This record gives sequence, structure tokens and C-alpha cells, in this order.
Amino acid sequence: MDAKEWLVLSALPGLGAQRIAKLAEQSPEWPHGWLALLPPQAASELRLWLDHPARSPLQNVVEDNLAWEAAASHRALLYRGHPAWPALLNEIADPPPVVWAQGDLQALALPGLAMVGTRRPTSEGAANAQAFARDFARRGWCVVSGMALGIDALAQRAALDAGGASIAVLACGIDVIYPARHRDLYQRLSQTPGGLVLAEHPLGTAARPAYFPRRNRIVTGLSLGTLVVEAAEKSGSLVSARLALEQGRELFAIPSSIHNLQAHGCLQLLRTGATLARSSRDILDELQHWAETFIPPTLDEPTAAPRVETPRNEPLPDTLLTVLSEVPTPIDTLVQQAAISVSECQQRLLMLELEGFVAQQTGGWVRLPRA
Repeated sequence: MDAKEWLVLSALPGLGAQRIAKLAEQSPEWPHGWLALLPPQAASELRLWLDHPARSPLQNVVEDNLAWEAAASHRALLYRGHPAWPALLNEIADPPPVVWAQGDLQALALPGLAMVGTRRPTSEGAANAQAFARDFARRGWCVVSGMALGIDALAQRAALDAGGASIAVLACGIDVIYPARHRDLYQRLSQTPGGLVLAEHPLGTAARPAYFPRRNRIVTGLSLGTLVVEAAEKSGSLVSARLALEQGRELFAIPSSIHNLQAHGCLQLLRTGATLARSSRDILDELQHWAETFIPPTLDEPTAAPRVETPRNEPLPDTLLTVLSEVPTPIDTLVQQAAISVSECQQRLLMLELEGFVAQQTGGWVRLPRA
């Protein structure tokens, strides 16, 4: 079966990823074997497309997606049987029948580590995400995540900055950038050697709440293990942790202070059996039985960075940076001195914090020293 036929299957009514996977396990011949197994409505739609493609709406699906793939050399439609199809996805209960890919397909050949966490990390959590991602990238591993705000993006940027590989799995169509503020990261992942963007939803599909847990099963499914960097007790990252365990993958969590509310989810995971990760060595030791042939010779063992890594580029000019110093400044003072609204001030502080330029401390916000 080729991309055209898998596209048609994925668009048939009444079928989901899990049902298609169960049917595929029977290795039916195309098309008669599939016609015999499909429910009546889906079989009728498929028969119409086979006999009279011009009269079938499925033909537009096929033509639009093949045109998207042909429009650029770094685009591909992946399916079972494609040379770049990741075998690990065949081990989960509901692998997507088709995956839209944009970027460097060689990233799929590397051993993967999923890195997930809160969208509002502390400076310690951000530093740990960058340090672990950078080290795994140096070791020839691929950092897999969801391009979300916070830990996801920090880890993926750090892996690319280190000259390594990173895969982002989207909860929308491959041609939709979500979150929109990560347009630069999306472009880096699409165009940089080692970077790759994946999606299971058709072109033009907007991100929806229900799609994020489904996205997470692919993030963990592509990976030999999942590292929860920093997560609160009700964090969506704990969904990824559960999925990793259900898929039979290794689960790791970074410990933190009991006073750090953003890390209580990690502490709970450690209490219930996740492997404690103090450094990349802890993770590699557990994954030897999975990927011994993939693990390069041991490098000098770095520990988590004591503070957020300074980005390569200078930040965009921001009046908040001129107002802040090493002395904590309350947000109401910042609002007055920068002449902006409270909501705008909070938004800009969050962005500056994620980029490693400011941090929240007792008494207010401070500007972090440059390395």
C-alpha cells in the first residue's frame, strides 16, 4: 500500500486510528481484503473511490495531500511500509495511519527521549530542561516533544542549539503553527538538519483540547523513554507519563524541592515508581536494554545547569529589562515604571522568563545575570 491508499483509509467514516491498526494487523490484501473487513459505510465509500474516483470526495483528499507533499523536498507522508516509518509506533495500540512530516527524516532513525513539563517552568526547571536536552543531543539522541510553551520549547531549542536532533509532534495540522508565538521554532524544526515536525491531523486542522492527549501518545510512542522535567500535580505532562507506562516505555522524573509547587507532579511520579533522574547517566543506564547499540561512547558527565542558559541572541528591546535589577521589584512598580497594563506586563515577564532573562523571587521580579 502507498500513501494514496493510506490517505483514503484514514479519511473513511467510522474509523479511528485504533480500529485501522487492528485491521492492519490482519495484513489484508488491497483492496479486496480491506473491503471485506471494513464496516458497511466505510466499505461503500472505499468502493466508490475505487470504481469512480472522480465522483468520490476522497479523491480531493488524495490530490490535496499529494500536492502538499510534492511542493517541497522536505515534506513527506509517512505510513506503515514507508522507509522512514518509525517502527516504535507499531508497538502502541493506536498508531496514526498517516503522519504528515516536514523536516529531516533522519531524526526518526535516532534513539528518542521524550521531554515534557509545565508551560510555566521555574528558572530551575528551565535550566534542567536545557541541560538534559543539550547533553542528550551531544550524545546523538533525539529530543521529542510537543513544541508547547515552557519545558517543551526550551528543551527543543537547546537540542537544536547543541547541533542535535529534535522532533515536534503537533496537535493540529502540519500547516498550522500552534502556539503561534513559536513560529521561529517551527521554522527551525522544519528547515534545520536534525529538526522535524510531525502531525497526524489533516492539513488545515486547528488545535483543539481533545487533540493534545492524542498528540502526547505519539510523543511518548516515538521515544524509548519519557522524562518529566517539571510538572504540577494536575499538569498535562502527567498524561504523557501515564501513556508512557501504558506503552511499556521507561518513565523518568527530575526531583525538586518540596516547596516548588510546579514540581509536585514529579515528586508524585517518583513516589509511585518513576526512575529518579539526576543526570543523563541515570536515564542511559535504564535504557541500555532498549538501545545499547544506539548509545555512543560515554562523555564527561555534566550535571543540571545552576541557572537558565543564556540564549545565543540578545533579547528584543524591552523596557522591563531596563527597569529590573538584581533587587526584586513588585509587579505594580513595574507596571508604573514601564507604563504598561498589568496583563501586558505579566505576558512580557512570562516570555522573558521562558527565554531566561528574568525570574520571579520573593518580593517581585529580578533580572538574571548574563553568563
